[in-house]
Amino acid sequence: MMQTVEIPIWLFVLIVLFATVTFASHFLFPSVRWFFRRRLERAVARLNKRLQRPIQPFKLAGRHDMIQRLIYDPQVSKAVQKHAKEEGVPDAVASEQAQRYAREIAPSFSTVAYFSIAIRFARMLSNAFYKVQLGYEDKSALDNIDPEATVVYVMNHRSNMDYVLVTYLAADHSTLSYAVGEWARVWPLSRLIRAMGAYFIRRKSGSDLYRQVLASYVRHATEAGVTQAMFPEGGLSLTGKLGRPKLGLLKYIIDGVDPKGRDVVFVPVALNYDRVLEDTVLTAAAQDSERRFRARIGVITRWTLKQIWRRLVGRYKKFGIASVQYATPISLKEFRASHERDLTTDLARELMRRIGAAIPFVPVPAACRLLQDEGQMSEEDLKSRLLEMGGKAVANGEGEAIDDAINQLVERRILRRESGVLRPSGERTELLAYYAAASEPVDRAGHDAVAESNSATAGS
Repeated sequence: MMQTVEIPIWLFVLIVLFATVTFASHFLFPSVRWFFRRRLERAVARLNKRLQRPIQPFKLAGRHDMIQRLIYDPQVSKAVQKHAKEEGVPDAVASEQAQRYAREIAPSFSTVAYFSIAIRFARMLSNAFYKVQLGYEDKSALDNIDPEATVVYVMNHRSNMDYVLVTYLAADHSTLSYAVGEWARVWPLSRLIRAMGAYFIRRKSGSDLYRQVLASYVRHATEAGVTQAMFPEGGLSLTGKLGRPKLGLLKYIIDGVDPKGRDVVFVPVALNYDRVLEDTVLTAAAQDSERRFRARIGVITRWTLKQIWRRLVGRYKKFGIASVQYATPISLKEFRASHERDLTTDLARELMRRIGAAIPFVPVPAACRLLQDEGQMSEEDLKSRLLEMGGKAVANGEGEAIDDAINQLVERRILRRESGVLRPSGERTELLAYYAAASEPVDRAGHDAVAESNSATAGS
């Protein structure tokens, strides 16, 4: 028993390595995980006291647990059997396909990534690019939403900055769970987006099995009270106008709600910009029948470096106003009572109507619309018309925002200034039409709601 045993050094190292891994996995790692889990739970508890709508336990669940919940959902199980029968494959193969879909969809929310990284980055980026304005049509209606209701923010989609801007402005109310398209499924961006609580969806999928897995996730999140955000247009507006709503995601939410259970409250959110960062890419894509976004990484990199250089040498200018307005919310229970026949379509139309009526005034789109209609105007007449249209939205800036907007249009060769007269330059007609179209809902709905809203400038 006490004799010396000789073994090769490589075998000794291997034994020590296995022993270390075994000790760590059975004793050290669980203790470390428990320690950090307790700290995280205490941090979330403190955070929930500050948030108007606390983070739901479903959102904090482990990603593995969430995936398991999806693939063992009764509706998904039925879809697996149906898929196996239709495709002529074993149930195990169809089940593995459902599991791949679940892994693709499920987020992995991290409070650290959301509040320590995403919110700070969103605040910095929003205020670096724009003068941010926030307004309400009926703030009391928003404040009085049932605390137990699931809130869904429904927004028009003008720019990829929409995600950043609304995440920043909603930070004091709740965390948002976005439905994100396939464009973001690239590493490492996908990891960050999952950590922010977003879930991925395929815009076009002919698989009924995939749709059932997605519907299952949306149903579980809605039943659990997770605050969500969605773009019913399904993609960025290429023309500046509001697009027709796509009903898929909205239908999943409605179908997954028990009429006698938790209410769902939809909050229409209208966004408008003096300058959409991707405007040239979007207008070019509008002329392409295949909707391709031709934004090369080199172009984006040069643009970013150019903005950094301008900031370093003191020549940087913000891109004007980015304005967000919350319209009057819609309770699904109340809406269902009078729209039983075609609930999803009627709700989508009403949401888009409210978004269109709440589109906030910003000077650039309004100026483009006036010049497109009038052909030419003196600069003084244009300024007075814009001041009249903007009301309280621009009154605090004493016309400075309007001056900046006109100068921006001239510098970008959208308008031409000659002897105090402004007219379309004829060089960038697609941008003139794009921004003019963005002001159409404002013209149709009038400006009283904007002028009388509780408008406030977000802190810089």
